[in-house]
Amino acid sequence: MPRRQQQLVFSASGLLALSCALAAAVAVGLPRWLRGAVLCRTGAELVNATGPELDKFLGELSYGLLHGVRVKQCGLGGRPARFSFFPDLLDAIPVVLHVSVLFFCGVVILFSSVVTGFFFFNAFGRPYETLQGPMGLYLWTFISWLSSCLVMILFASEVKLHHLSDRISNFNEVNFVFQTYTEHYDRCFWLFFLIFLLHGFNFLLVRLAGIQFPFQESKELDLSGGAADLMY
Repeated sequence: MPRRQQQLVFSASGLLALSCALAAAVAVGLPRWLRGAVLCRTGAELVNATGPELDKFLGELSYGLLHGVRVKQCGLGGRPARFSFFPDLLDAIPVVLHVSVLFFCGVVILFSSVVTGFFFFNAFGRPYETLQGPMGLYLWTFISWLSSCLVMILFASEVKLHHLSDRISNFNEVNFVFQTYTEHYDRCFWLFFLIFLLHGFNFLLVRLAGIQFPFQESKELDLSGGAADLMY
């Protein structure tokens, strides 16, 4: 590929990587990872509520990785309350798993920023044949792509396998039992899915720019130098 076209491809990839870093940073701070409805099971069972009557016992729940909002409905109107994962819910959530999600979010932000610099460095500078050059473009992009995938997998595991919504709804509750009625992933989760796709697209753009995949070509042994050395 001509140098000018290669510069355009690397510049576009750099802008995409920068967008991924900014989007990941915004997503971490917003309480828009999961949204759902929570049923006050205790109140509904007391009055044998069915059908439209359940609406009086359905509250709302919306949270992200750091904080969220829950509205409890037990037939007497909603009780909105804000909460933070740290330190409010440390006793209720799977802390190791939740910290792992935050850790890989940080990895996505960090390495998306790193790969942004390397894309522009390779576009307008003189790339070295090291981790700063073509090899680095594949490596940093792959780390960002893999980390964004792990963020989604770990968060989905926290929600589905560890019943995170139920843990949040029933935290510090003595008289009522709440049950997750509906839940679906919100904008920030799908924003990370978009980040995952963009890093995968960047991986293909590096190949489109004419850079071979790492370790694809085996180096040929230079035997002429050895023969010449034997003559002396």
